[in-house]
Amino acid sequence: MSNDPLKLTGNGLEVDLPVMEGSVGPKVIDIRKLYAQTNMFTFDPGFTSTGSCESKITYIDGEKGELQYRGYPIEQLAKQSDYMEVCYLLLFGELPTKAERDKFVWDITHHTMVHEQLHRFFSGFRRDAHPMAIMVGVVGALAAFYHDSTEINDPHQRMVASYRMIAKIPTIAAMAYKYSVGQPFVYPSNDLSYAGNFLKMMFSVPAEEYVVNPVLEKAMDLIFILHADHEQNASTSTVRLAGSSGANPFACIAAGIACLWGPAHGGANEACLNMLSEIGTVDRIPEFVARAKDKNDSFRLMGFGHRVYKNFDPRATVMRETAHQVLTELGVDDPLFDVAMALEKIALEDEYFVAKKLYPNVDFYSGIILKAMGFPTEMFTVLFALARTSGWIAQWNEMIEDPTQKIGRPRQLFTGTPKRDYKPLDDR
Repeated sequence: MSNDPLKLTGNGLEVDLPVMEGSVGPKVIDIRKLYAQTNMFTFDPGFTSTGSCESKITYIDGEKGELQYRGYPIEQLAKQSDYMEVCYLLLFGELPTKAERDKFVWDITHHTMVHEQLHRFFSGFRRDAHPMAIMVGVVGALAAFYHDSTEINDPHQRMVASYRMIAKIPTIAAMAYKYSVGQPFVYPSNDLSYAGNFLKMMFSVPAEEYVVNPVLEKAMDLIFILHADHEQNASTSTVRLAGSSGANPFACIAAGIACLWGPAHGGANEACLNMLSEIGTVDRIPEFVARAKDKNDSFRLMGFGHRVYKNFDPRATVMRETAHQVLTELGVDDPLFDVAMALEKIALEDEYFVAKKLYPNVDFYSGIILKAMGFPTEMFTVLFALARTSGWIAQWNEMIEDPTQKIGRPRQLFTGTPKRDYKPLDDR
């Protein structure tokens, strides 16, 4: 659909900027030729008003509180689908037929083992190394083990790398945990689901039989679905930026993991649990709620509101029910969960929170679920990376196939010292 160009006038210039329109969402001003036409460029810290790519994968409407994968609302996928089907959808753009799904699940399941020499790679890390540090190193090192899937211009090799990444990330994540607690690595089981297999690799030990709890398996699968992709966030943009240089897919995903490690991105659910621990008991909630309302107090309620969603986080709506199911199933007696549930009630009813739309977000509920399931807080971001790998891979593939994509090269507004002459040492 054609649109009238946007006229930009000023500084003795008059420029017509093309206006583009996607299938949904706001119109976009095409500024690709702005610098050539005006000798000026835009200033947009954080790129919050800049579209860096064209994508068909994920759509978010923050005002309405909507999240869609390939057009499918996240609520429908969470209720009716599973993570393997969502992975296929993100990669290929359509839901699979039964035959396509069965083959995809078989292929992923039979790629879950990692090269045996990779086991020895872990011994190079200190026992108390953060699992995200291990993830960055080991995932980046996959390129040294799987040379036959690093040629990015070969569609077959790209797909092999994609399958390998989705399949092996749970194995590597579980190995990172087992290494940190001094337990033996657990090999994957081909007779289990993606989520069930991960739970077994995480929590089983050779001395005892491990039976996957179906409630926890479903909760784990749901967490994977809800975190699979989230449009052009910091880590996804990092994967695309790394990929724009022609880097191999394993290096690109390692870069995404490194970005996700930041507390402002993937560490939000861990920060939420730390806040609940700081509150401590239900009777102290009013004190902290008052502090949250005080503009002069630096305290913030973590796990409430969202940078993108100006309404209820659609993922949190789904996760809320699951959190209550998991707590009921496990019968966990922990003061932290009492604090969380009481704080949730206040946030949903208090006029201050409702007016500012500070609803509990997905990090609030996922942190509660993961702690109840027995995951240590340092593994929370690892699980986020595990789930997001499918989205990163889909975004990376889309970028490689985009003929308009160029190597990332943001501009800068230089505010340093202008050109000056060098002075010899004795004259300074």
